[in-house]
Amino acid sequence: MAEWAHLPKDLLEQISTCLGTSVDLLRFRSVCTSWRSSFSPKPPRPSGFFRVLRNDGISHTSFGFCLSKRTIYRLELPDSHDQADPLCWIVKVEEDVPTKQLLNPLSRYKLNPLPTCFPRVLDLLNFRVRELGQEHVLHLLSYNSDLSPLDDASNLYMEKVVMIQLNGERGFILLTIHVSGKLAMFRSGDKKWHIIQDMPSPYDDVIVYGGKFYAVDITGRTVVVGFDAVLDFAANPIFGGDKKYLVKSEGELLLVDMYLSIDTSEGSLDVEVEFLEHFAQYMSERTVRFKVFKLVEESQSWIEVKNLGDRVLFLGDDSTFSASASDFPGCNGNCIFFVDNFFYSIEEYPSGGDDAVFRGRDIGLFQLESGCIGPIKNYAEYSKLFWPPPDWVSSTSSEVQNQN
Repeated sequence: MAEWAHLPKDLLEQISTCLGTSVDLLRFRSVCTSWRSSFSPKPPRPSGFFRVLRNDGISHTSFGFCLSKRTIYRLELPDSHDQADPLCWIVKVEEDVPTKQLLNPLSRYKLNPLPTCFPRVLDLLNFRVRELGQEHVLHLLSYNSDLSPLDDASNLYMEKVVMIQLNGERGFILLTIHVSGKLAMFRSGDKKWHIIQDMPSPYDDVIVYGGKFYAVDITGRTVVVGFDAVLDFAANPIFGGDKKYLVKSEGELLLVDMYLSIDTSEGSLDVEVEFLEHFAQYMSERTVRFKVFKLVEESQSWIEVKNLGDRVLFLGDDSTFSASASDFPGCNGNCIFFVDNFFYSIEEYPSGGDDAVFRGRDIGLFQLESGCIGPIKNYAEYSKLFWPPPDWVSSTSSEVQNQN
């Protein structure tokens, strides 16, 4: 370690600029004293700080939104050999809030209740951490004083939102889908949201790819959205499915076409009749299959992909991302994880409580080669990636607290 500790400061600074995430930077600085003192971390936002955005041009029922960031992590022990428990765990963390929250990796719902033995402090330095994805969320600031800005219902007005940072931490541009199906843009410094009127069909998804905003509508028609809100045609429609997702995977832009079906069979859901009657409008559709396409920019077209190889796609409410199957023990790749109302879970977990941990929207798995689809609980090895937390999450944190 002595030789590594004496690396030139300018070389360390150069290495630090190649680190893509805050977790990488944190672990880099924790190697030794000389590395930590060689450069300062990015100044953190004060606890509980939000970017508060005006609501002009969007709605008359609230006075604005606060913007927060969530990060999806893959955790594993530094030495994960000979572990009887799952070797890794996927969890979403919302940090830009007064109290950090753990959430379902693919939905907007908190992991609640957590196991009774779950640590109050989750120190990421105790684990080998990989950042899988990020998402930004707009929380509604309502005139109703009884509605918390972090309430589950308060961030449903706007759809998925994506952000491009400009001029460091201060400048930014947001793109989202308005309740009307049109695109909405907000630039830092603006006094109101700009609704982009071009809309042959309602938009389904937005993403940042190659430093640009891309948006896709329900037909698969894809556009590039300029920072000036001007749209440039990017790809022809792909008709067939009912909902379109955009996903980045190994430098390529993919379109995932979700096919839905109405389920009317008796006993198709193991839930109470009253619950079904109240939520019938949300629970009637189920996902039956997917098709995947990749963008060919030269021909402005989508070409179908029959096999994803080693890749695994994740389709969430507020973000999409991909990873290598080799990062998840027991996973064979060529599959898609997604959230679905039909797979609503009412299981009571060992931690107690009557509410399902993945309430409202549960995770499903689709295997591209076989066409098999089902709730994640039907695939034991895959289910362990999401819930419950492996025992080593609690034991590792307890060991650290005992040492302190």
